[in-house]
Amino acid sequence: MDYKALVAQVLDPAVDEMSQTDILNKIEIPKDSSKGDFAFPTFTLAKSRHQAPNQIAAAIVDAIDQSQFETVEAAGPYVNFFLDKAQAGQNFLRDVLLNENYGHNTDGEAGHVTIDMSSPNIAKPMSMGHLRSTVIGNSLAEISRANGYQPIKINHLGDWGTQFGKLISAYKRWGSEAEVKADPINTLVKYYVKFHEEAEKDPALNDEGRAWFKKLEDGDEEATHLWKWFRDESLKEFMDIYDELDIEFDSFNGESFYNDKMDEVVDMLEDKGLLEESQGAQVVNLDDEDLNVAMIKRTDGATLYMTRDLAAAIFRKRNYNFVKSLYVVGGEQREHFQQMKAVLKKMGFDWADEIEHVSFGLITVDGKKLSTRSGRIILLKDVLDDSVELAQEQIEEKNPDLPNKEEVAHEVGVGAVVFHDLMNERTKSFDFKLEDVVRFEGDTGPYVQYTNARAQSILRKAGNPELVMDDLTITDDAVWEVEKLLAEFPNTLKRAWREYEPSVIAKYALSLARAFNKYYANSVILKDDAELNARLALVKSVSQVLTESLRLLGVKAPKEM
Repeated sequence: MDYKALVAQVLDPAVDEMSQTDILNKIEIPKDSSKGDFAFPTFTLAKSRHQAPNQIAAAIVDAIDQSQFETVEAAGPYVNFFLDKAQAGQNFLRDVLLNENYGHNTDGEAGHVTIDMSSPNIAKPMSMGHLRSTVIGNSLAEISRANGYQPIKINHLGDWGTQFGKLISAYKRWGSEAEVKADPINTLVKYYVKFHEEAEKDPALNDEGRAWFKKLEDGDEEATHLWKWFRDESLKEFMDIYDELDIEFDSFNGESFYNDKMDEVVDMLEDKGLLEESQGAQVVNLDDEDLNVAMIKRTDGATLYMTRDLAAAIFRKRNYNFVKSLYVVGGEQREHFQQMKAVLKKMGFDWADEIEHVSFGLITVDGKKLSTRSGRIILLKDVLDDSVELAQEQIEEKNPDLPNKEEVAHEVGVGAVVFHDLMNERTKSFDFKLEDVVRFEGDTGPYVQYTNARAQSILRKAGNPELVMDDLTITDDAVWEVEKLLAEFPNTLKRAWREYEPSVIAKYALSLARAFNKYYANSVILKDDAELNARLALVKSVSQVLTESLRLLGVKAPKEM
């Protein structure tokens, strides 16, 4: 039962200035249970009623039906609702255990959501800088599915553009086929870094790089051969990383896929009179949107990222008929997506309003930004390997007889890195320190995994009995915080999708784990008495919700640790 909705329903007749939906959105969950299980603030009603908020709260309490609550009271400017703990707690547990997909909803009505995510650049290794787009996008796909949508995960590979002209130029000047074959990615990065170092001394190198890219666009045989070789070698390494993260994609259509689809975009812009010449380049003027011009073609006729993104957006709408199109891309690209949406709107595509730039902050290491161009790279593969090794060491220390130690260490180590990323609000930057990530205590993924494994262990010790749903009353006061958190899971899923914010789920999982561990530390769960069945129902509910929370984040939930 959705008690938050019940509170809104009860308030509705007494708060006729607001819709029931608006009332629902205003309802708060106090951090201190002594102030109620739900609270409705009356500040916003003061102006229309010409009364002090505390007077309004008292009047609302007198006017509403309180029969479905233990008590309702006015406390200053708030109307505080206290649930009947015994009855509500049973309902919460039944809701979890009798619903295999507890928390999920059908709000999305099976609408398609395209998610542009990960998108590493060919001929460069996947560094820690690629982690955020990959794991945020993957989690949002699962969160969208839990909210009734059909996600389509697109890895829009960075496999086209001037950087490939620069790389080809570097290879032609300093490259060795044998050296590339021996260590493809690291060697190509070395060439790329050297190109930029030399270009600082001789800017004419940049023109040479652009010329090679123009050859590539024009189908030059040598340029195309080298590009395909670089692309194939890169994909092999990328797939190893995705396998490690257990992430799959529905499409690997990178920028090159749209090379033959850009002429249509240019023609459409010309037909609508939107293209203008500016210093020899072709642009769309966006002064009326208070944005810089959107460059469509360079002076040499080569296309740009904008041209390819416009073609990709049109292709995705035609092929997937999306109701939402998300671009999980760093915050520094904010203006690019504003320009793209503005150009699409000028082209007459009102569906551009359904495009969302889901931005995120940077991962720094020792306070410094990671950069391939400058050669300051921390490889994602190395971080995952180190994290697994740290997890293995802690498992050896805590549980040396654990079966499948290597498999569990992998799930814990990789999960620790993913959880740590998603625990941080996506728009905020954070500094990464591996030793703070792979810990079995504190605000970490392993802490949540360990809590779930503890719950599973309790159930095994009890013999995993068939639970009876008739009477799930638990009189222990400490259980109420756990039961309330279980009840909040459906709203957590809705909020995570509404805000495109996986950290909502990560922080929820931490709260539930902390509440359960506090209960576990102060209660004898396996005591053979009349409430044993109910306590085991609670344990199973916690494990079910923690497992699902971790799954939505792309983190495994080992049953033993």
